[in-house]
Amino acid sequence: MQQIINFIIRYKNFLLSLLLFSIAFVFTIQTHSYHRSKFFNSANFLTGGIYNSINNLTGYLSLKSQNQVLAEENRRLKMLLFNAENKKDSTYLDTVSYTGTYKFELANVIRNTYSGTNNVLLLNRGSADGLKPDLGVISSKGIIGIVDATSKHYATVISVLNTVNKISAQLKKTNHFGTLSWNAKSPYFVQLIDIPKIAPIKKGDTIITSGRSSIFPKGIPVGTIDSYKLDAAENYFEINIKLFNDMTNLEHVYTIENVDAAEINSLLNPKENE
Repeated sequence: MQQIINFIIRYKNFLLSLLLFSIAFVFTIQTHSYHRSKFFNSANFLTGGIYNSINNLTGYLSLKSQNQVLAEENRRLKMLLFNAENKKDSTYLDTVSYTGTYKFELANVIRNTYSGTNNVLLLNRGSADGLKPDLGVISSKGIIGIVDATSKHYATVISVLNTVNKISAQLKKTNHFGTLSWNAKSPYFVQLIDIPKIAPIKKGDTIITSGRSSIFPKGIPVGTIDSYKLDAAENYFEINIKLFNDMTNLEHVYTIENVDAAEINSLLNPKENE
């Protein structure tokens, strides 16, 4: 207490000046509208900046949870979209028509390889979450791969950047379809073969999944035509496709389950079910 009293006595002139200045400042603001408006504008600017900084910090800290919410919303929208489109379009599996029901589930990529020849991904979802082999895997931008094996809590995915993967794909503007594969040269490009030379194609055309299997519905984006040429026999195009997905940078993905897959496959491959 004595130290406080000594401090006041030592700096009494400064403290008195500060008190008088504060009183004068308050009276000036109260009696002059111009000064009052300037003061409150400055105060709002200062506090607004502080609150904005706090908001930016809390927003950054909540990015992960917000991304999870957005990914979950995308999952629901994709399920609605592809189920609605499937009801309108029955041109799947060549001449076999069916009304498929697609279930989309959210997963995260926790391991990803893309520099080898047979690349795989590891997801943080497994059989306990309803995953099983031969489910399609996509992102918000397009195709990723096909589920290969599952444990209780994890699943491996054969990437589109895998030389054993063969996926049916087609030109978006026509129904000309072929086989999507990878030549193991670049993680940004895949190849589409068996497109007949009569197909009208040009650089920049969009490639999508054809729906001619029970794994992927028709219309999943793949990429755009970067270059093309005729094969040795000059009957089919060999097309280089630039992927929509950056396969070197993946996080949120969606698995696709066609609940009618077993029924469809039993019709298409009856010998395997005998």
